[in-house]
Amino acid sequence: MQDEYDRIISECTNTIEKNPRDEQSYFNRGFANFHKGEYNKAINDYSKTIELNPKLAQAYSNRGLAYNKKGDYVKALADYNKAIELDPTCAAAYTNRGITYNNIGAYDKALANCNKAIELDPTIALAYNNRGIAYNEIGKQDLAILQFNKAIELEPTFAEAYGNRGKAYARKGQYDKAITDSNKAIDLAPKLADAYNNRGAANMDKGERSKAITDFNKAIELNPKFVLAYINRGMYHSHKGDYVTAIADFHKAIELNPKHAVAYLSLGNIHNRNGDYSKAILNYSKAIGINPRYAMAYHNRGIAYEKKGDIGKANNDFGKAKEMGL
Repeated sequence: MQDEYDRIISECTNTIEKNPRDEQSYFNRGFANFHKGEYNKAINDYSKTIELNPKLAQAYSNRGLAYNKKGDYVKALADYNKAIELDPTCAAAYTNRGITYNNIGAYDKALANCNKAIELDPTIALAYNNRGIAYNEIGKQDLAILQFNKAIELEPTFAEAYGNRGKAYARKGQYDKAITDSNKAIDLAPKLADAYNNRGAANMDKGERSKAITDFNKAIELNPKFVLAYINRGMYHSHKGDYVTAIADFHKAIELNPKHAVAYLSLGNIHNRNGDYSKAILNYSKAIGINPRYAMAYHNRGIAYEKKGDIGKANNDFGKAKEMGL
């Protein structure tokens, strides 16, 4: 497929050299650059398309998706909003906006956008996949699996949908099904880092830790900025008692995403085990600062306070964790 994208880029570049105002060639080159992972080049091409045709909704929608890939969610949402303003029937813009809302944890908004996309075009596999992600994140695994099933029915080679269904099965404790789906995702897309990470997590939960570390390493090899893979690998090393290596992985995750509460919780847990309760409390507090509804962080900070002899603060934290359902 990469050869096909290279061909498109070459042909479009030749056309643009002859006719610098050929908006379709900029649009097509942007599409190819996006799928090659050249997001800055894609943004430049879609921006040129918009300059030549400011009313082309799809160009805004596609540029928004490129901004999303770069983690610039504010610009991504602005582009989707503009696309929908120009064309309220643009199902792709609602689908893409659902992706970004999932990425920022706004799952209700993600669901609303996926629902609208499916209402406009019931054949968009990506919209069902996105809706499944949102349901999975709010704890509705059975509904999530139904969405992934539909995505796969519409697009049987949709690797990400198999991988995401595997995540949902894992959360239901159905680890063999999770691994089967991850295997299928890897067969379809051997460079899909998320599938290796998912399979590694399922193997960890099954107690197959040697298989798990191989998958986490592969996920990081394919995507050296994969925060969750570093966290999972850190948890593997922590379970082995290799706290130095685990701490290095958690610090790498925080370096990549300073607002990842789970990384701070994981660091706190290691310091708690090692008897460094002040550092444990510091990290749990950071996790709570990022996610004030993080019950486990309150509970574990309570344990650290208790071990330090600060019973008042410990009981306060235990109380908050209990209020949140832990």
